[in-house]
Amino acid sequence: MLDPGQAYGHNPRVLFSYVRLEQRAAKWNALDAGLKHLAVMASAARINCSWCMDFGYWEGHEQGMAVEKIESVPRWREAREVFTELELLVMEYAEAMTETEPAVTDELAAALIPRLGEAAFVELTAVVALENWRSRVNSAFGLTSQGFSESCQVPAKG
Repeated sequence: MLDPGQAYGHNPRVLFSYVRLEQRAAKWNALDAGLKHLAVMASAARINCSWCMDFGYWEGHEQGMAVEKIESVPRWREAREVFTELELLVMEYAEAMTETEPAVTDELAAALIPRLGEAAFVELTAVVALENWRSRVNSAFGLTSQGFSESCQVPAKG
């Protein structure tokens, strides 16, 4: 059982609504899955949600994303060479949206919309907002890593 599910389980109406939202969000497909994942990870890293980062590492691994990329997300500004220009813009946008107050600029939006298209830009915005919900709720509940990233590690040779 995932820890967030157990936490939400204390209020079945909230749990049901949240699960429905996640089920519907999983069907969004206007934004490239790799870009979506980087946006979610950048937002989780900015909030410092260890549960989301742990799960995100596993999710990225399952999607076939390069380990170097997954590990570089929390410090993407210092590891720019690992990412494409579009990936950098997406992570910058995710972080800007995650700030309290959001710090999205017209220039940043104008750089992304022609590259992504309007539908994907709206999806990017929505998925970052959803990750803000996840990360902030998990952090407020005190949820920490659940061991997902350990399952992705190459076992040491004995």
